[in-house]
Amino acid sequence: MADRGCPLEAVPLPTEVRESLAELELELSEGDITQKGYEKKRAKLLARYIPLIQGVDLSLQAESRTTGPAQTAAAAPKQPKSRPNNSRDERFRSDVHTEAVQAALAKYKERKMPMPSKRRSALVHSSVDTYTPPDTSSASEDEGSLRRPGRLTSTPLQSHPGVEPWLDRVIQGSSTSSSASSTSSHPGGRPATVPSAAAALTSLVAHAHIGVPVNSRVSSKIQQLLNTLKRPKRPPLKEFFVDDFEELLEVQQPDPNQPKPEGSQMVMLKGEPLALGTPWPPSLLTALQQWGTTQPKAPCLTALDTTGKAIYTLTYGKLWSRSLKLAYTLLNKLTSKNEPLLKPGDRVALVFPNSDPVMFMVAFYGCLLAELIPVPIEVPLTRKDAGSQQVGFLLGSCGVALALTTDACQKGLPKAQTGEVVTFKGWPPLAWLVVDGKHLAKPPKDWHPAVQDTGDGTAYIEYKTSKEGSTVGITVSHSSLLAQCRALTQTCGYSEAETLTNVLDFKRDAGLWHGVLTSVMNRMHVISIPYALMKVNPLSWIQKVSAYKARTALVKSRDMHWSLLAQRGQRDVSLSSLRMLIVADGANPWSISSCDAFLNVFQSRGLKPEVICPCASSPEALTVAVRRPPDLGGPPPRKAVLSMSGLSYGVIRVDTEEKLAVLTVQDVGQVMPGANVCVVKVEGTPYLCKTDEVGEICVSSCATGTAYYGLIGITKNVFETVPLTAGGAPVSDRPFTRTGLLGFIGPDNLVFVVGKLDGLMAVGVRRHSADDVVATALAVEPMKFVYRGR
Repeated sequence: MADRGCPLEAVPLPTEVRESLAELELELSEGDITQKGYEKKRAKLLARYIPLIQGVDLSLQAESRTTGPAQTAAAAPKQPKSRPNNSRDERFRSDVHTEAVQAALAKYKERKMPMPSKRRSALVHSSVDTYTPPDTSSASEDEGSLRRPGRLTSTPLQSHPGVEPWLDRVIQGSSTSSSASSTSSHPGGRPATVPSAAAALTSLVAHAHIGVPVNSRVSSKIQQLLNTLKRPKRPPLKEFFVDDFEELLEVQQPDPNQPKPEGSQMVMLKGEPLALGTPWPPSLLTALQQWGTTQPKAPCLTALDTTGKAIYTLTYGKLWSRSLKLAYTLLNKLTSKNEPLLKPGDRVALVFPNSDPVMFMVAFYGCLLAELIPVPIEVPLTRKDAGSQQVGFLLGSCGVALALTTDACQKGLPKAQTGEVVTFKGWPPLAWLVVDGKHLAKPPKDWHPAVQDTGDGTAYIEYKTSKEGSTVGITVSHSSLLAQCRALTQTCGYSEAETLTNVLDFKRDAGLWHGVLTSVMNRMHVISIPYALMKVNPLSWIQKVSAYKARTALVKSRDMHWSLLAQRGQRDVSLSSLRMLIVADGANPWSISSCDAFLNVFQSRGLKPEVICPCASSPEALTVAVRRPPDLGGPPPRKAVLSMSGLSYGVIRVDTEEKLAVLTVQDVGQVMPGANVCVVKVEGTPYLCKTDEVGEICVSSCATGTAYYGLIGITKNVFETVPLTAGGAPVSDRPFTRTGLLGFIGPDNLVFVVGKLDGLMAVGVRRHSADDVVATALAVEPMKFVYRGR
């Protein structure tokens, strides 16, 4: 400080104050603080020495800034001048900065501390190629703690053999740029005599064994600059895939004590063969023609209104004649530019509300007779409905150009200014055809449609919405449709003129397979319960079973639950006529409680325990398994009380109902006739699971879906799976279809389902089912809390 040439020359300032002043000078020169901040901090440092330097301007703005090696003590003060942007102040051209740095280096000559570097997590491993220097400072120390020398420990630089090569590489690349930047910051390229950061580091290299004080603000700022300069402009490729918080997302390692499957490898389970010698019709359309011409007055379908009153009964004669009219109209009366609008194999959308099963049935069979492919969809509610946009994508990919609907439904659709149905967002342009009787043309007597089975050709397309919200179309061939009807007839023991009460959606899934297809093959009478009626009167389906003496009822567990809540005061209903109560969602874990509660209440009203028949199905595999009554050869029903902890590891461990952390599931019966079933691992190559292991159920049968329409890649993965033994050998020479159901094969070859692949949630190495979460919430909702064990 003697070179300053100011009255401070005579003031014995402590060494630490002089060092702090030197630091402050450098911070201002490097632009780390503002001029105002510099003056404030400097005044604070010199406050206690003010009586000793009366008459001195504490800001020292009037000090002489000559560039000579020494300045006189009586230099005349100057007026402060503004500091130009992007240029160094002339007052920093003195050697005070040089002396300060050299003094600091000399003071810490024996400390031999390594250069500090930016703190990095100890869990993040860096490559040597990134030139990151060794960091010996504690990860918990920050800039504040670095100002307390008493807490520091010195580490000799020689203990880090990689420091000097790193230092050489860094200084060689950064000194040039630092010098250039200091030169260009002066007008005319006149270099400053004040040592720059590069000069200080050059001096440091000359004294590599001296080191830089860790508690110096100067060193940390220079190091930060070097870290920026040495960093490559483009990070290495692997750094693009490294999470900054990977220590927080660290993958859990397998617990050595976790349960593991211990059973033997399962074997392929074969269903019973389809009954031989049964006079099956050669096709579904042949059955329709037979019943429509020989039993024209036999009831086929009865529709109810929202009050539960039967508004119309469709006979087999009417179904046959109306379907013929529609088929003829579609092929001969619709033209575009004097050419037929449709040709065999084209796809046609069926847009019908859930309250009109009669016209849907006519439209569906009319398309089959015309060799067109029906694509049943939901009625779009608004012009920009998000759900219908995905359906529109399906219609576009299927090349649909025509939509069939009813007069009442069309009037309820949004209209454009021209009066025509608007083009819904995401939908292709469609022509709309009303299929009510007055709009159809009667075919000539010599016109006969093809009613024979067309083999592997597509019969219809059923849509499926995945958990991501995308919609795909699943194609079902004519041969699969016929095989499904035959298998259901054999499994459920359907017979002619039997009455079935259907609460499900008749456009898809089990509601379509039982209530529209298999029922026609067997000339059954279906009582269709609209969903709107169920909301008004949840007991309506039970009342219709009792009134029509229905032999079979098709419901979901929700319908059983609702009827329990509304059954009080109902004394005149009887369920003694039922021989099968098919629970379509019996694979869901919460359905067992509905089944048990329903039996407890209605057993006194004629319901037999063996009547309740849960089943499992999926859009890809159609019906997978159905529990059968004893008179149809079914074994006694089974329940399984499973450990939730074991299930989360994909392992089956039997537990007791007294515990909270258990899941109780019921069997969904035996596999379908003519089908082979196996269980494969959920991830990776489809190896067979062990007998006590949970996996995805796969089915090989003639009665499954055939493909995702237009999606060859995922079709092969789902519909052409080849399960392998532990030795890598295929279990069969026929491909399997993945069902998307997670489960296992239990005693008596009964199928158990514990979840769905779409609802699988992976947390670390453990897997949980979304269905289990719902089941838990339903189980504990009255108590308003959730057990920790579940």
